Amino acid sequence: MSTPNANPYLGRFAGRAAVITGGASGLGRAVAARIVAEGGTVSLWDVDADALKDAVDAVGAAHSVVLDVSDQVAVAEAARAARQALGRIDILVASAGITGATAPVHQFPLDSWRRVIDINLNGLFYCCREVVPFMLEGGYGRIVNVASVAGKEGNPNAGAYSASKAAVIGLTKSLAKELATQGVIANSLTPATFESPILEQLPQSQVDYMRSKIPMGRLGEVEESAAMVCFMASQECSFTTGATFDTSGGRTTF
Repeated sequence: MSTPNANPYLGRFAGRAAVITGGASGLGRAVAARIVAEGGTVSLWDVDADALKDAVDAVGAAHSVVLDVSDQVAVAEAARAARQALGRIDILVASAGITGATAPVHQFPLDSWRRVIDINLNGLFYCCREVVPFMLEGGYGRIVNVASVAGKEGNPNAGAYSASKAAVIGLTKSLAKELATQGVIANSLTPATFESPILEQLPQSQVDYMRSKIPMGRLGEVEESAAMVCFMASQECSFTTGATFDTSGGRTTF
């Protein structure tokens, strides 16, 4: 009798190459580690050079780029470099993002508003725009755009973040319909707050508010969202596109 495979997903990403933005920490790094462990190769993109170096060494990334995703020219160059280094791009996980200021809309700092939109929305758009042609070239692709439950419900004192994540959901739906017959699938993840370095950008009162909205009564764990992303990024996700996948502890159920 054969011994059951302890990891049924071993080799799930064999032969696949992924670009992961925000790959130096949090969700991006956790997803990268799983994809490499399951046979794939990854290019990690992040603005933090020191953290990126640590992540590359820790997960065994084949390629990395230090960049700000809000720089369209830099994103285009990074996409070409990743394609050359990996030989192909099959997967994009767009998880780079910031929270911005914590303030009501009528007092929201204009520079923070612009920066959040530039990174969370424009940067994600640039990544999709530059990577999709390589996926079409290969006739296969999986795009996972990381949004948030804030994009569905809105969080008070987080207008820029909520607006940017709502826009990510809408952009993903449009992209998915455009690519639906071309072998490329695009979905968005809408997590509730989970333990991640991004929480360091928020006052404790805001974190406590977001925890209070989760019926399970706790923050998520990064590995819970990473597991969902890896399904969305895999060949197993073959007949769902333009959808939002929740990891919200019951906060959102639609």
